[in-house]
Amino acid sequence: MWIDTHCHLDAHEFGDESPQVAARAGAQGVAMIVIPAVERANFSIVRDLAAAAPNACYALGIHPIYVPHATEDDLIALREAVALAMNDPRFVAIGEIGLDFFIPMLCEPAMRAMQEHFLREQLRIARDFDLPVLAHVRRSQDIVLKHVRQIRPNGGIAHAFNGSFQQAQGYIDLGFKLGFGGAMTFTRALQIRRMAADLPLASIVLETDAPDISPSWIHPGRNSPEELPRIGAVLAELRGLALADVAVATSANARAVLPRLPLME
Repeated sequence: MWIDTHCHLDAHEFGDESPQVAARAGAQGVAMIVIPAVERANFSIVRDLAAAAPNACYALGIHPIYVPHATEDDLIALREAVALAMNDPRFVAIGEIGLDFFIPMLCEPAMRAMQEHFLREQLRIARDFDLPVLAHVRRSQDIVLKHVRQIRPNGGIAHAFNGSFQQAQGYIDLGFKLGFGGAMTFTRALQIRRMAADLPLASIVLETDAPDISPSWIHPGRNSPEELPRIGAVLAELRGLALADVAVATSANARAVLPRLPLME
């Protein structure tokens, strides 16, 4: 069985088909799909979608791309929503949070500062509720590491990891796992494939980031959690392992870093 640790099943690209997509993924052996929120407006959407799909759970957070339109009231609402969600066995983490220093608008000094403020406040929420985080770390590995070292949530996942081996070790030392997905399936993605092959297997979890980061065989089409087993097969090939062993190991890693996940079974 497989666990998709990062899938935006609520995205408009899925239309009204999200429950059917989750069901088809389940039929392919995807035992759990983690659906992160991206803004206050979709907190209830991801919660309700997880409630409707037997193999889905959710996280709550404010994505850095949505930070320019967010307010302090949204952080207050997030803390209140998390407090209520702690009684929900489908709620597993704070996310998607982090920093994005790839999009030009977000790289302006004021926007960088605002992103870092929202990251720190959400890390504090995670720490206060003893929750892991789902971290967006696009061109911001070292700065996210700095804030995590200072505030220390209960571990998490560095989503779509694309840093160095040294940065990977920094996250591992802080109790994080590293998320690998569709990018790993491209033969030209040499650094990502080296990390997938050489990092400790115990540090790796699998994800789709669907509908984004589609694997090579459907690029540039819509990604889906149904693709996770085949993405896992690429990891198995890179590491020279049996597919079943990779499924067991990556699922165990996901449950270790997201300790509320076993409650979903």
